[in-house]
Amino acid sequence: MAAEHDEVPLNAIRAFVTIAREGSVTRAASALGTTQSSVSRYLAVLQEYFGTDLVLRRGRRSELTEFGRLFANTVAEPLDTVCFTAKRMRRRSQPEANRIVVRTSLSTFAFSLLIPNLQAFSAEMGGITVDVISSLSPPTSSDHFDILITRDLSVLEPADNWEIYNEELVCVGSPTHVAGKTLSIVRSMPILNITSRPDILPTWSRAMNLAARDIKVGARYDHNYLALPAVMTGKCLLVAPEIVVSDLVRGGVLQVIPGSRTPSGMQYRAYAVDRSDNPEVARAFCRWVARLCKKAAIPEAA
Repeated sequence: MAAEHDEVPLNAIRAFVTIAREGSVTRAASALGTTQSSVSRYLAVLQEYFGTDLVLRRGRRSELTEFGRLFANTVAEPLDTVCFTAKRMRRRSQPEANRIVVRTSLSTFAFSLLIPNLQAFSAEMGGITVDVISSLSPPTSSDHFDILITRDLSVLEPADNWEIYNEELVCVGSPTHVAGKTLSIVRSMPILNITSRPDILPTWSRAMNLAARDIKVGARYDHNYLALPAVMTGKCLLVAPEIVVSDLVRGGVLQVIPGSRTPSGMQYRAYAVDRSDNPEVARAFCRWVARLCKKAAIPEAA
């Protein structure tokens, strides 16, 4: 029908752009919250409109033709802009005032500091529910969240932002193995390797005037939160952001090796995006998390 009357099939374009992003009709259907057959029909409508193929099937994947790639690259960003603008200008009749969504790329920070303290914020704000999601991907206009907490992602939309933490690195270990020890222990005890933060160990080593040959690299873990149980119970060390081990140090589960603290040069920021349904609550949360990070610092004598 769209091709016959020369009307631009906008729903079909949205479905096709999602196919291009997701790499398959099946994943596009999941992202759009619809059925695979529905997305396939939209694709057929658009291909009929253009009179050429946009997608070729390669097993379970959908590979764009040259024409399809050109069209997707041309319309994807303007479509995102339209969707974002519409969402931002929409006026909800009954906004869900007692719920916000916090998105973060800092999974260990969320695990060790943010989530254990959320009840305090909820009580402060009259029982508000805080949903927490983690993702390493840059946010898009179709993602729903009120606050982004990140160290390395950019926010390309209107948002208020707070500097919540200038990252400091410390070397920690179980008190059983490091009590009374000096920094020289790093030459004999293995340091766990965190593959999601390959920058940490080189940055810390340079600050400590240690060469690669001076360090014994231990077991590998994807994230710091996976390595924390290992360093708490094993004969090994961990170089980690001070903020994610501060509660464990205060509780006596871990101990900071004297002289091992150094800045990493990384900064954590919290963004309260303008598209939030609860902008005032989102800003209050950012101010609260900034205070939380300030209180989490370990005294120099630790």
